[in-house]
Amino acid sequence: MSGGVSKAVTDRARADGVKADLMLAVEAARDRKGTELLLLDLRGISDATDWFLLVSGTSDTHVRSIAEHVLDELRQRGVRPSHVEGLRGGRWVLIDCIDFVVHVFHPAAREFYRLDRLWGDAPATRLEAQEV
Repeated sequence: MSGGVSKAVTDRARADGVKADLMLAVEAARDRKGTELLLLDLRGISDATDWFLLVSGTSDTHVRSIAEHVLDELRQRGVRPSHVEGLRGGRWVLIDCIDFVVHVFHPAAREFYRLDRLWGDAPATRLEAQEV
């Protein structure tokens, strides 16, 4: 294979791996009854990451439970987040996996920070609980 074709194959495999990891995070959030799942496609908009997954919990304990389950499922797949913030407090947990970031919010924090409006230019996909 030539260098260009090889890079394209490598890039595609990496993208497929990222998407699989991201979908694992979606399923883990659903497993713990996360609500208002929203996927923002930041590719071409942000150099920081490609995707945001926004999820809401109903209480601080529920937010922590969702975030811990996402972390556990990702770690079982060998994904080690580069940074996790807010887990102890449970109001807004940020799980930074470089190519995607999972934000698990208490409803009041989600309403206050309004990341979906801040990143309003990003294509958004609402993920219903029963969607696969």
